[in-house]
Amino acid sequence: MRSRIIIRDRHITDADIELIRTLVDKNRHKNRYYLSRLLATEWQWFQPNGRLKDRACRDILASLERQRLITLPPLRQRRLRRGPIKNSDKQVQIDFDFSATAIEGNLNEHLPLSFRMVCQDPLETLWNQLIADYHYLGFNNIVGAHLKYLVYTTADELVAALGWGSAVWKLKPRDKAIGWTVDQRKENLHKVANNYRFLILPWVRIPHLASHILSQNIRILNKDWQQRYNYSLSLLETFVDPSRFQGTCYRAANWIYVGQTKGFAKKGNSFQYHGQTKEVFLYPLTRHFRKKLGVNTHSLPPLRHPAMRDYLSFKSDKPKRGENMIIEHEGWNRQLPPPIDLDEKDLDKLSQQFEQFHKLFISAFYRVEQVDLSRCYLQGLMSALKRKSMEPIALALRDTKHVRSLQLFMGSGKWRTQTLYTLYRKEAAKTLAHEDGVTSVDSSEFVKKGTESVGVARQYCGRLGKVENCQSGVFLGYSSSKGYGLIDRRIFLPESWFSEEYHQRRQKCKIPAAMVFKSKITLALEMIQEQHQSGLFPGKWIACDEFFGRSSQFLENLPEDLFYFAEVPRNTHVWLEPPPVEIPPYSGKGRKPEKVHCLAKPLTVSELSKNKSLKWRQVTLAEGAKGPIVAKVTRIRVIDSRDGLPGKEVWLFIRRSIDSYEVKYFLSNAPMDISFEQMCRVCTMRWPIEQCFEEGKSELGMDHYEHRSWPAWHRHMTFVFMAQLFLLRVRHSLKKNSGIDAATSHSDVNDYLAQSIL
Repeated sequence: MRSRIIIRDRHITDADIELIRTLVDKNRHKNRYYLSRLLATEWQWFQPNGRLKDRACRDILASLERQRLITLPPLRQRRLRRGPIKNSDKQVQIDFDFSATAIEGNLNEHLPLSFRMVCQDPLETLWNQLIADYHYLGFNNIVGAHLKYLVYTTADELVAALGWGSAVWKLKPRDKAIGWTVDQRKENLHKVANNYRFLILPWVRIPHLASHILSQNIRILNKDWQQRYNYSLSLLETFVDPSRFQGTCYRAANWIYVGQTKGFAKKGNSFQYHGQTKEVFLYPLTRHFRKKLGVNTHSLPPLRHPAMRDYLSFKSDKPKRGENMIIEHEGWNRQLPPPIDLDEKDLDKLSQQFEQFHKLFISAFYRVEQVDLSRCYLQGLMSALKRKSMEPIALALRDTKHVRSLQLFMGSGKWRTQTLYTLYRKEAAKTLAHEDGVTSVDSSEFVKKGTESVGVARQYCGRLGKVENCQSGVFLGYSSSKGYGLIDRRIFLPESWFSEEYHQRRQKCKIPAAMVFKSKITLALEMIQEQHQSGLFPGKWIACDEFFGRSSQFLENLPEDLFYFAEVPRNTHVWLEPPPVEIPPYSGKGRKPEKVHCLAKPLTVSELSKNKSLKWRQVTLAEGAKGPIVAKVTRIRVIDSRDGLPGKEVWLFIRRSIDSYEVKYFLSNAPMDISFEQMCRVCTMRWPIEQCFEEGKSELGMDHYEHRSWPAWHRHMTFVFMAQLFLLRVRHSLKKNSGIDAATSHSDVNDYLAQSIL
């Protein structure tokens, strides 16, 4: 009969479903445990040790109920265990205060060791309590075949506890080392045991004890397993958390390292991504273990313990060229916040999404090698490397041969830099463009120690708040209801760089010969004009910080159809009413006076903010990562000051933080009928460019570059922009599928992908 569904590797037919319905209807007053054993008996479904597969039947019944094919009796209420594990046998005395009884000395002084198997023994409670109290993974009830051991010295002192259980269902490094097929694994997996717990008690300080315990316990394990479960083992496996341990005792006991897990754990009938990779070690119990596991091939090499250099080389487990995305690389931080669960399918989709994203830009490159290097560099920026410069990226994702290749690719490689930027801008517009968009301009500095990098000089560094040797770039950002990102970049070249003494340095840094000195104000205006004319990023607002806000040259040369929302210093002068002006009388001799005197003294914006007539409102400007951003705000029409003379009538918008005494002042040329709510919204839309800098420098290596040339700096920044755009798209995808809050930052998304990438 045709198989309808597959559950727990068993094909469930329509006849099976009818049989299950009949059993459930006839035994509706029974519990689910009784039904699962009844079904296993009906199917004659047994474990290798002769016991019924009632647990597998229970999973099948639950799965069928979820699919609404059957209706099971309601679950019984379980009594929650509270407090420590209690000893049910009064004859076993458990004392956990061993602080005064340290066990030390040489290993020979405590030999021979004795092993006591405590499954279904009064001492099993002691084993459970020790694991619960002292093992970093804690205690969990073990399902399936398992053995528990307590280890004693010759003086009957308890020194260790071990636990062996059923092997994990799927384990790529193990399965690859064995070389078996899926069917062979299903048939022979029970012949593999997992060392799921190994604890040396914290008060025990005996060198080489752990490896000795492993080697001695293995000698008796197969005999005990055969006696208890009526079949023998052929292979042992274990996992080692590399963030906590080096696995020295396993290697010393001749266990063989075969690779790393991908950070998945079995949950029900599927695998759930938990983010913590483990090293995998195997121990064959017989020379012909493959044959006993159903693998009848002689083409596979023998499983041997690698030398240390081979172990370190194998441990790196580098992906093949262009094959895997960085979310599958071992260096990725896979710690996931609790709201999101990613399984293997999710990661596969993210990997495919990255490949599709990268393909959007390959027309900027001439050769296949450049495509691969660009993928490597983009992956490296989104990796968990502490230093995301070219050498660490190449060593982590490729090999030593690619360090120089990556340096040449970014520094002097011949490919279409402007094409890459143009493609990025179009893709960014697809993701971000909206009528409510706000364009922001800001500068950001990058501290440098040397003097050879393009544009480096002693100049004010905003991040340090002082004059320092650094580079400075002018950036354009765009934010809307769809998200935020950086959309343009220009490096600022100080005026000294255009002197004759810098001629050779300009050539060495590959600065275009036609380049002339341009102030940051000029660079910002050029970028704004270019973006405004392109029409890719719609919006009526330009926002800026104090540096640009106090420049009358900047504000007066913005496109006429745009409104600015410019932060200004607290000492900015304004008038509440148009002040009278006076031209000094002309005496008839000499030149006529041109300077106009203002007869009314202006106010500073900080003085005006203390005016008691202002009407303050407490508003929630946005929802931040730590809760709502609440502030008191007000606005008033004022006359701005231009070189000490009255200028245009503008809005003065004042924001005062609730949690601190910080006050921000903004001037805007928006019309008089602009709504208060719209100005509040624009006020919050300036911070995303700061967020881009923060996330770029802390998460994406924006300031980790070691490029010295003018083209390499712009190339690096373009790749950082691309990384931010990809993270934003992944964030949108996760939000759509999993309900992530819109305030989630790129760093949060990086954690979700394992801190796979946003």
